[in-house]
Amino acid sequence: MAQIRFTSALKRFYPDLKPLELEVSSISEVIASIEEMYPGLTDYLVDEQGALRKHVNIYIGENLIEDRTNLKDIVNPSDEVLIFQALSGG
Repeated sequence: MAQIRFTSALKRFYPDLKPLELEVSSISEVIASIEEMYPGLTDYLVDEQGALRKHVNIYIGENLIEDRTNLKDIVNPSDEVLIFQALSGG
């Protein structure tokens, strides 16, 4: 199963957020599974059309995903996925 990890920025909204192990084959499936476990969390990750928000990055291993619109990047069972919400301000 793929390992899903989150940066600490998302924990301010979801303090119980923990790393996950999911059987998924794409980033869109990762997002859908996260929404089932943490309702509303995907509002921080994707916009109304389902595309990744500008301040969010997702890595599969060391590679930034390529499909920010449809989230169809392939996730293999041995992959580690990092969901990174950038902070702004000063």
